[in-house]
Amino acid sequence: MQKVTTSAHAKVILIGEHAVVYGQPAIALPLKTIQTHVTLQPSSHGQIIHSQLFDGELQQINDRLKGTETLIHTLLTRLATPQQPFTLTITSDIPVERGMGSSAATALAITKAFYAAFQQPISDADLLTTAAISEQVIHGNPSGLDAATDNAQVPLWFVKNQPLRPIALNLQGYLIIADTGIQGQTKEAVSAVRQLRMQHPQTTQAALAKLGTLTKQAATVLKQGNLKQLGTIMNQAQLILKQLTVSSPQLDQLVTVAQRAGAYGSKLTGGGRGGCMLALTDTLTHANDIAHQLRQNGAQKTWIVPLNLNN
Repeated sequence: MQKVTTSAHAKVILIGEHAVVYGQPAIALPLKTIQTHVTLQPSSHGQIIHSQLFDGELQQINDRLKGTETLIHTLLTRLATPQQPFTLTITSDIPVERGMGSSAATALAITKAFYAAFQQPISDADLLTTAAISEQVIHGNPSGLDAATDNAQVPLWFVKNQPLRPIALNLQGYLIIADTGIQGQTKEAVSAVRQLRMQHPQTTQAALAKLGTLTKQAATVLKQGNLKQLGTIMNQAQLILKQLTVSSPQLDQLVTVAQRAGAYGSKLTGGGRGGCMLALTDTLTHANDIAHQLRQNGAQKTWIVPLNLNN
């Protein structure tokens, strides 16, 4: 076993959240500048974890990291022995439970680290399958979208029960991500949409179908490079998500602040009712201005990501 450091990056849903549950497409973006790093090194005794969420012996790990414990036991059984001593240090810029793929990025980085430490190769397919062990403990039946996007270099097109496929991106611009500071309420939001669909089937189904149409338009715009048109699509999607009751006063406030600050478009991302929102603009100067306004008006933290992901 040798000392290694590995990483994986964050992700956001650009468009299609909630509608994706009902068979509509979604687009996920990798955020390569927002990362989780893992350092794994041999130890003379013990199995020690250092992280923001837990610091101590693996066998005493808290419930929030049970998926990590299961993953590590699987990796050690596969690559060495379950008793192999080690020290694992996890540092992350990805906020937890904000819809940015934090747990998937951690699982990916840990899996890469153990394989690298024991000098064993692993294919992308096996990497995703192995990382999913942790996700299954946390999320029950994950879609695989988080891990796939956390490991991707380009945007991904996702439809339930269909293979993920990459989409072309020819945009030059910046995405600002702002954290409300409130944990997203994905389960409650999904349940609320289900209730709406039962109570008002026609209007709710029409709203979900419209989100699907907007996602298809967004894929075309990403390829063509029309930043302002993508912003318009994002604004339209936010109106529908608000209609579906998955926004929140804090998200609405940040969306409005971004629009008043000159963003081409802004919307919530992920499960909603908390978590993060996105804003779109053309230059780094404008992105910094918008991020500043968002922080002045309640955002706990902001990130600026260039959209030319191929660079």
